[in-house]
Amino acid sequence: MPLEYFLFGLITFLLTGVECEVFVEAGSQAVLPCKGSPSSSVIPEIIWTKANKGTVWRKDRSGLQYWGSSWTSKGSRRIQCPHSRFERNDFSLQINNVRGEDGGEYSCRVKHGDLITERLIMLRVIKVSLSSPMPLWGSDASISCDVTPWPRGASLQWTLNNRTFDPQSGSDSDADQRVVREKATVRLTGIWTCVVGFGGGEGRASAALTVKGIIHPSTDGTKLYAAVGSAVSLPCVFSSGLTPSDPVWEKLKPGFLFKPSPGRLPASFSPSSSSSQPLSDKSASLTEVEVGDKGRYRCSGTLEGQQLTRNMELVVAKIISSPPSKTSVTLTCDLTDSSEVTDYEWVQLISDLNGSQSVQSVQKGISLSINTESEENQGEWACLFYGKHGILGNVTYHIHTMSGLSGHKSPGSSQSTAAVVGLGFLLLVLLLILAQVYKNHQRRKRIFQFPALETIVHTNSNEREERERNQEKK
Repeated sequence: MPLEYFLFGLITFLLTGVECEVFVEAGSQAVLPCKGSPSSSVIPEIIWTKANKGTVWRKDRSGLQYWGSSWTSKGSRRIQCPHSRFERNDFSLQINNVRGEDGGEYSCRVKHGDLITERLIMLRVIKVSLSSPMPLWGSDASISCDVTPWPRGASLQWTLNNRTFDPQSGSDSDADQRVVREKATVRLTGIWTCVVGFGGGEGRASAALTVKGIIHPSTDGTKLYAAVGSAVSLPCVFSSGLTPSDPVWEKLKPGFLFKPSPGRLPASFSPSSSSSQPLSDKSASLTEVEVGDKGRYRCSGTLEGQQLTRNMELVVAKIISSPPSKTSVTLTCDLTDSSEVTDYEWVQLISDLNGSQSVQSVQKGISLSINTESEENQGEWACLFYGKHGILGNVTYHIHTMSGLSGHKSPGSSQSTAAVVGLGFLLLVLLLILAQVYKNHQRRKRIFQFPALETIVHTNSNEREERERNQEKK
């Protein structure tokens, strides 16, 4: 007998599994692994327990199952041990909708007759908490990472939209980075992920944060580009569903960086007031941009008692042409602020007989020299200017060639000249006819002014004809 107890204890000790770590995000499903010893003839007894909490789930050899009272609520159970896996000696425990209090040490004990296998599993629940999922722009925001139970010596890293997040200098963040505290700006918008590393393993949890306020433009100092004579939109869009009170547009005077003074808005300024426009959209526009419209603009509105503002800068583009010579002209792309421009490109806009338009790239550079004697160069030219992230805008210029006055005539121009000469001759004949009709009309008008004289003339004529007939009879 003593020998049997010794062998049983030795086998139990040798088959006891080493502790393993399981990280899981709060609200998801956790699977605590447990593999038993191969045995096909003996029905096992399975017991899952949690340290200091007692039995979680148990199945006797008779097939009866028992659940701990804390794992059952209103007839629904958050734990299960799928029987379909028992044939593979897999007695893993599934916990649905994991909570922070579920974290801790679990024990899986499998009995095959006198053979006992025990596994110890540590479940750590990770949760990312936000002070507010939608903080107002400029308010205090905090993002914290909680791990239950917290593993001593673990590493923690934050990522925002799958990129490592580095707190700004001066921000109030915990030394171990469990909590990030910063002012709410568009910089904080996105998916926050807490990555915890421990013992060669890794766990992570995420939460979405959206900052309420002016979302377009997303940052102060955004530059808007427009060509002289064109229309431009000045965007000021608040978060969806927000209706700011007291919306105001201002044009800021130059020379005041820290406390800018408002000036006069351009004459072509027009606040948007379309009925189809959302209440969160307080954008405005300039219907016809002039060079003097350049500079900084500011839109503002009040939300929850706090005034939100956004500054933007309008950059005006135009093309400067050098005094044309007999054969060429030089065009230069000119911007009121070219600090963000990295490249210029000149293109020619070509229209065919069907009215469709194509673009032909000509050259790079801020200036372009064009031969004005060539009819191929007539039409519209455009200067495209680019920044680090693509095209910023464009401005166009129309070229009128003078080849028709230099002695070169095409068949089309000869036909036009003949048509003009023929039309002129016809007009001359019509004028002569009208002049003759007018003279006849005037002569008759003078005669009708003396009707008695007209009667005497007719009487004398009749008497003369009567005398002539009488003489012939004699």
